[in-house]
Amino acid sequence: MSLIRALDHINIRTADLAGTKAFFIGVLGLSNGWRPAFPFQGAWLYAGDNAVVHIVEVPEPAASSDGSALDHFAFDVTDYDEALRRVRGTGLKFFETAVPGSSIRQIFVRDLNGVSIELNWKGPNPRGG
Repeated sequence: MSLIRALDHINIRTADLAGTKAFFIGVLGLSNGWRPAFPFQGAWLYAGDNAVVHIVEVPEPAASSDGSALDHFAFDVTDYDEALRRVRGTGLKFFETAVPGSSIRQIFVRDLNGVSIELNWKGPNPRGG
């Protein structure tokens, strides 16, 4: 039996708190919500009742996730075409792909901090068939 029930959240360190919040709220539809009174600036962004993205403001930009040990994280999206429209609207570089033998379609985009984000639309047959 797995000790892990689900992925709780990801944490992003950024020198651009406002821009990072704008991306996750405006493009991915997360909402700004309750955050403990930590002694540093940041935000907790929610998908429903879950604070899935924690943001910590740092004085200098951190290294991008490209080529690091933690390559990317992924979100399950409800509408592929809407996700693609929103990502295109950012002007950020992205690419689309599909998982072979399944109905999964993916969008990979790198946010302004260099964090790679995978957006998955699972479709009717995510495990093939």
